Amino acid sequence: MTRYVAGLSTKLLLLTIVFVMVAEVLVFVPSVSNFRRQWLMERLQAAQIASLAAEAAPGGQLPAALRDELLDSARVKAISVKKEDKRVLIVEMDMPEEVDGAYDLRNATWINLIADALMVYVAPDGRIIRVVGEPGLNTGETIDVVMEEGPLKAAMVQYGLDILGLSILISVITATLVFLALDALLVKPMTKLTRNMVRFAEQPEDPTRIIAPSARRDEIGVAERELSTMQHELSQTLSQKTRLAALGLAVSKVSHDLRNMLSSAQLLSDRLAEVKDPTVQRLVPKLIASLDRAIRLCVHTLDFGQAQETPPNRQRFELGQLVDEVGDSLGLPRKDMIAWELDLEDRLEVDADRDQLYRVLSNLCRNAVQALESECRGVGAIMVTARREGAVALIEVADTGPGVPEKAKERLFQAFQSVARKGGSGLGLAIASELVQAHGGQIALVGNEGGATFRITIPDIVVELKQARRRRA
Repeated sequence: MTRYVAGLSTKLLLLTIVFVMVAEVLVFVPSVSNFRRQWLMERLQAAQIASLAAEAAPGGQLPAALRDELLDSARVKAISVKKEDKRVLIVEMDMPEEVDGAYDLRNATWINLIADALMVYVAPDGRIIRVVGEPGLNTGETIDVVMEEGPLKAAMVQYGLDILGLSILISVITATLVFLALDALLVKPMTKLTRNMVRFAEQPEDPTRIIAPSARRDEIGVAERELSTMQHELSQTLSQKTRLAALGLAVSKVSHDLRNMLSSAQLLSDRLAEVKDPTVQRLVPKLIASLDRAIRLCVHTLDFGQAQETPPNRQRFELGQLVDEVGDSLGLPRKDMIAWELDLEDRLEVDADRDQLYRVLSNLCRNAVQALESECRGVGAIMVTARREGAVALIEVADTGPGVPEKAKERLFQAFQSVARKGGSGLGLAIASELVQAHGGQIALVGNEGGATFRITIPDIVVELKQARRRRA
């Protein structure tokens, strides 16, 4: 059995009715108190008129019939008047033995009046009360009456029912108007937002499910526009992830077959090592090293997938030899075309994964070569400088090409986002950044006038261990 859950509209309607009823109660209580006071003052005024009639009678004595008629019209059992600190019993009829309650309206506070009014509803029937007050017909004259509380209670009950009916009517009308207004201004727009989020979550890659924001300028309008922006970004991100997943599957398939081809090429290169030609003897070790590096990369790609690089296997080695291998793999220098200028500290060592740092420098230098070929007709220079500052190795790769376009600088190291050359994949700088960050270092574009200059900082692993100990401490 499905459990019913009240929606926002139902909750809003119920809360509106409750709050309006609370407001009516706050109005009802003082109203009842004022009604009781006015009712009692009317009785005192009627009693004062009866006392004046009694005083005007010959000898101050009223006939029994007239006395009973006056007391009945005033709805009291006895009347006494106090003048100049002298109390005089004017008329009385069937006086009870005791009075159940006494109330003085002259100095009563509003709290006392409210409390006395509410007690009338819960008091037992047949009570006799005494009421003292100054009706005001004769200045300085105080009227004291004894009366039954029953007529007062009946009048207050009827008044309460009238107020209750009016309160219910006002509550329904007010709650309906408030509900309709809030439903149009808040509930329906919020319901629209909720339904859109649920619908978008079912298929976030569908651009037709992105909310179309309204022209409202209040908080609802801001929420709609921000939600639309977030959904656009999420849809694009998911599309990119899907593209990367498809690309990863393709890379895994290519890597599997490429590994087999490279293994065959490695076997053939081993046979080249038997050739006695000096040039072959000089190039074969570099060829074998490149093939070994390519095979390891294919194996790692199959083991971990295209989106995750293996942790760096760090060791200290001379950077100069690695830079020479990068130059040889790219055919640098190229006579009368691309110069290959190196400025490295003597026997400079870096603490890094040799294969991964090779990929970083190879990507940067290949980008520089391609920039010179596409924009400068293959004429220019590529400069690699390196030095050590304490326990940090700094490597800079610069070229004399056109530099990085402004539109590509915003997302320079993001995959598929930093394509600055027609036909590029946008992966070279992203891969370089990921590999450098895995070493705890940084890569940044530090110059873009007269060519692009990229700086790589790689701290020694000792520095990373010290920083980790400081964080733990």
